[in-house]
Amino acid sequence: MAAEVLARDRMAVTMEIQNKVIVVTGGASGIGAALCRRFAAEGARGVVVADRDAEAARVVAKDIGGLAVPTDVAVEEEVVALAHRAASEFGPIDLFCSNAGIAAGAGLGDSSSGPFAPDEDWDRSWRVHVMAHVYAARAVLPAMLDRGEGTLLNTASAAGLLTDVSAHAYSVTKHAAVAFAEWLAITYGERGIRVACLCPQGVRTPMLMGAAQAGGGAHLTRGIIEPDEVAEAVVTGLARETFLILPHPEVREYVLRKARDPDRWLSGMQRLRSRFYPEPR
Repeated sequence: MAAEVLARDRMAVTMEIQNKVIVVTGGASGIGAALCRRFAAEGARGVVVADRDAEAARVVAKDIGGLAVPTDVAVEEEVVALAHRAASEFGPIDLFCSNAGIAAGAGLGDSSSGPFAPDEDWDRSWRVHVMAHVYAARAVLPAMLDRGEGTLLNTASAAGLLTDVSAHAYSVTKHAAVAFAEWLAITYGERGIRVACLCPQGVRTPMLMGAAQAGGGAHLTRGIIEPDEVAEAVVTGLARETFLILPHPEVREYVLRKARDPDRWLSGMQRLRSRFYPEPR
């Protein structure tokens, strides 16, 4: 019986991705690269690998027979150009994965972090984690709405549902990313637009491992998963038309605990912070 369920899920996934035109920002490494490779393996007609790191994007694109487009998602003109290039190369975009992220503004709230962090950390985080999703929607929604179909996958984070105890700007802007995805789903869901919000916890990516080496991501290395596992959750979630895609199932329970008793949840998060980071940095 379990094998039959898995087979049905597999068929649904293939039908969802096969022959689709897909754009992935932040596609040169980590989750983005895993998504690009998985989409290509599932038979996508065209996969566009967008990233600020042009050379790394070209490597991924060459591996999968896709197209690399150097893109800074914090610049609207570049996101618009990305969408135009993808459509001109492969045809109408079926799935836009707004996935790029940064780790600017880490720290535990001492004199150089939290509310005391430089405005540049907050501004860059806001542009990459929030405005990049806005720019993507502006760039692709008109054509999708004209066709009456299309999918937006916005990568947020479990930090956007909960809070990351060592990354203030990251947590705040990821909360905003979740809120924007919810708004898109509410507003355009009845007009043929599917919206999904990807919220992983710890994933073995260059960004997280770099933060851990710097002493700021130790709490996320417990239960860490691989980018390929995130890609698996994404294709399954897209096939099932799931809004919240949670590669770490335990995140759902954490969110429920937060909703049931916010004060108790905050106390627990304070204890978590003290256990991993007993002294402010």
